[in-house]
Amino acid sequence: MLQEQRPELSLRIRPSARLIVIDRAHRVLLFRFRHKTGALVGQDHWATPGGGLEPGESYEQAAVRELREETGMTMPPPDQHFAERRFVLQLPDGEHVISDERYFIVHTESTRILDSQWTPHEKQVMAEHKWWSSEELRTTNDIVWPEELAAWLLSVIKEG
Repeated sequence: MLQEQRPELSLRIRPSARLIVIDRAHRVLLFRFRHKTGALVGQDHWATPGGGLEPGESYEQAAVRELREETGMTMPPPDQHFAERRFVLQLPDGEHVISDERYFIVHTESTRILDSQWTPHEKQVMAEHKWWSSEELRTTNDIVWPEELAAWLLSVIKEG
């Protein structure tokens, strides 16, 4: 009897912390990623700040570090995450991984973004940033990750 091959079972799990950064006007911060080289060449999408955990780092610690590195903003360690997703993702080097993402809410008074701590790779692919309203998220034809972000933003605004 043949058994079905499930390639995702052999993939490395890549834990990552993502930030839903919301300003006073209830807009969410997204970065535009434009891949000009590598396995993702030609791909263009918007995504929340965040990234992979470093060895020994918790999701909460990574959230604090990623926020500082990608925006220049600081926050105390969060108590818990708002949402999570798990899916197969292709990295810029071509490796496919199971992305295990945890999303943390950050409220900010400032919309100023500092890129002084960006890695060379981030400087290459992070083409711009924009603060998006829930209406813009619902009506855009651009690719936005996570796909659930518009609904999540409305949920956070209603709770707050």
